[in-house]
Amino acid sequence: MKEILHQGVVSPELSGKRLDQALALLFSDYSRSRLQTWIKEGRVQVDGQLRKAKEKVWAGEHITLRAMLQDSGCCEAEDIPLDLLYEDEHLLVVNKPAGLVVHPAAGNWSGTLQNALLHHDPELVKLPRAGIVHRLDKDTTGLMVVARSLPAHKRLVEALQAREIKREYMAVVNGLPTAGGTVDAPIGRHPVNRVRMAVVAGGKPARTHFRISERFRAHTLLDVQLESGRTHQIRVHMAYIHHPLVGDPVYGGRLKMPPAASEALRSLLQTFGRQALHARRLSLAHPLSGKEMAWESPVPEDLAMLLDELRRDGQNYGA
Repeated sequence: MKEILHQGVVSPELSGKRLDQALALLFSDYSRSRLQTWIKEGRVQVDGQLRKAKEKVWAGEHITLRAMLQDSGCCEAEDIPLDLLYEDEHLLVVNKPAGLVVHPAAGNWSGTLQNALLHHDPELVKLPRAGIVHRLDKDTTGLMVVARSLPAHKRLVEALQAREIKREYMAVVNGLPTAGGTVDAPIGRHPVNRVRMAVVAGGKPARTHFRISERFRAHTLLDVQLESGRTHQIRVHMAYIHHPLVGDPVYGGRLKMPPAASEALRSLLQTFGRQALHARRLSLAHPLSGKEMAWESPVPEDLAMLLDELRRDGQNYGA
């Protein structure tokens, strides 16, 4: 944990506002909820006195804030290559490969994206989780945005909560959906297997939009957009509508094989070592400048090979 001291004076424009409202305007790098927590913890003083969030402040009063931030100090920097598509003083956009865990957790205390980010920019130690504001599963490839400054971190988190950051995926699923659509079903921990997620009553709201991009004989390439960001959301929702992702070791179910498939396709489908999911496009408004920005990630080699073989199979059988 790291304590940062901030000081400010209530201006005439802020006079008469609630303490939490004034704090949100004086120290706009922090969220309103975080500031309210610090008021409750006694980390805010007005002219040397503790006040409640709802009490009013008046022009000329001095405010002291002792912000307590959980930094990334428990995570060691490691020299792990990063595929960066964009970099400025506030943002990084990373193209994550398969097999890279996003941040340390039980069983993966090193070798993560967070370790790599701290090596690339040691100043990220000052930000929660080295600036990581959203995640991809270990074996999902593609684009992630990382904050590089405290103002950017706050605004990116707010933009994610407001669904203002668009994340588009490509997914190869088993079976042939008749049409695109939306899966609107709550997601929570599986009631029996706590390692898995599932559609459960009382879970967190989750909505996934998908449309058909390409059909094969027994599989379909989907374009997928998230309206929320629950753990394993696309994988769970596709399995829920009986079209699980190819290669998914947790939610994939029985392997689908086209009749009389070639040995090459059979081998690819049987050995595809991860869920066939790629975060291919990311678009957002820059958290400081407001400029609209977008990035695209090329299709990873393993997924490209699978798609090529599925297309070849369809051509051979006139699909």
